[in-house]
Amino acid sequence: MSPRSAQANEEMREQSRERILAAALEVFTEKGYHNATISDITARAGVSRGLITYYFPGKQNLVDNLLDRYIDSVTAILDVTGTPDERLAAIIDGVLLTVAQTLPIQRMTLSLVIHPSTHPLFARAEARKEDQVAGLEDGLRGIFAARGADDPALEEVLFRSVLEGVIFKAAVYQDQYPLERVRRRVHDMYGLPAPESALIQDDPPPVGRMRAAEAGG
Repeated sequence: MSPRSAQANEEMREQSRERILAAALEVFTEKGYHNATISDITARAGVSRGLITYYFPGKQNLVDNLLDRYIDSVTAILDVTGTPDERLAAIIDGVLLTVAQTLPIQRMTLSLVIHPSTHPLFARAEARKEDQVAGLEDGLRGIFAARGADDPALEEVLFRSVLEGVIFKAAVYQDQYPLERVRRRVHDMYGLPAPESALIQDDPPPVGRMRAAEAGG
């Protein structure tokens, strides 16, 4: 049997890394950062402890990788073209679609942000991505300036607060949260045309009360 090529070996390494990161995300989401163990992640990934520590020396390294990817995905949403209104609409849709498709990472990130003992992990991730985060803020301010806002910096803060509130609720209530209707309401808040078609999925019926999802649900 001929030896595997360098490319095949690299593909296998990448597959192992991805399997480990996916397992870590599941365990962090279900148990929280402090309660999760490398043994939990090893069992979930179906790999040896030695393989995990080869790629990721500890829990912090795992969560650092997950947070870096999260921030990369958020800041990349700004990379849209068109008029200021078209760009703003595309950013709203991009954020909400990402939320719908990546609820586990949203829930993990929220848990890290709101707990004093883990907030420094997120703060360090933002510091590592300082240029990207600053670029996101400046880009949003530029859009609001082009739309004629009196205080583009304040509009940027408010806009991010609105979307972060939506992310929080969607992460907590998951399938119970009316994300598509909220999307249309946010478009309306900013004087944008109503979306022509659904972007995400059918919303739950607008009746009853939302109940917080169980951890890991």
